[in-house]
Amino acid sequence: MTSALTLFAASTIAVLGATAPAAASEPVRNVVLVHGAFADGSGWKPVADILRGDGFTVSIVQQPMTSVADDVAATTRILDMQSGPAVLVGHSYGGAVITEAGNHAKVASLVYVAAFAPDAGEVLGQISKGTPPAAHSIAPTADGYLLVNAADFPADFAADLPLPLAQFMAISQMPINGKIWGTPIGAPAWKSKPSYAIVAKADRMISPDLQRSMYARAKATVTEIEGSHAIFLSQPQAVAEVIGAAARAVKQGD
Repeated sequence: MTSALTLFAASTIAVLGATAPAAASEPVRNVVLVHGAFADGSGWKPVADILRGDGFTVSIVQQPMTSVADDVAATTRILDMQSGPAVLVGHSYGGAVITEAGNHAKVASLVYVAAFAPDAGEVLGQISKGTPPAAHSIAPTADGYLLVNAADFPADFAADLPLPLAQFMAISQMPINGKIWGTPIGAPAWKSKPSYAIVAKADRMISPDLQRSMYARAKATVTEIEGSHAIFLSQPQAVAEVIGAAARAVKQGD
């Protein structure tokens, strides 16, 4: 009798174990932020503060903008350090960076913020010429880097920010190597990773129509927000909400 009861209990446990549902997967909790041209990672602070308050672990890439390869390598370095899956976010030129770096195994989804989302082999300079922006204030330095004219920066880059902040951004902007605008982009991660995107409706640096066309091609989930190219600073709550939605939509282990 004892032997029969033991066998019955063992078989019952085995069946229950086989049919019990697996534990629910958890949302992605890591976010990696990549800045764009003429800015640096410190501009992400308002968004990062909101995300951290919501329980996310946030990392910010400070890529040198010396070449696409260097910037992808800098982003890959930070992705390698993540404890698990991450949402990879890029602003402006940072969108081109995450398009390549997003192929990293730890990237669960992509978020483009007023950003380029190029296809394989495309060149950013030619994309911009095809659907030109309203601004014409970018000029080269003597050694081939690019900067926005400081007097035009507040209106062209950051029209919805307080003027003193926009003026400070103008004098602290980070130059980008002009060769980047002629560098073909590699295999796009948006072809295999879920993508989310924000159109800055008053953007003068990247045409909103260009943003829409690139995002449609990437089959991204698009949110349109009234704001300038500096939307990450002028509308941090709205930007953080899109990033949070991207994290919740992709579960760890999916």
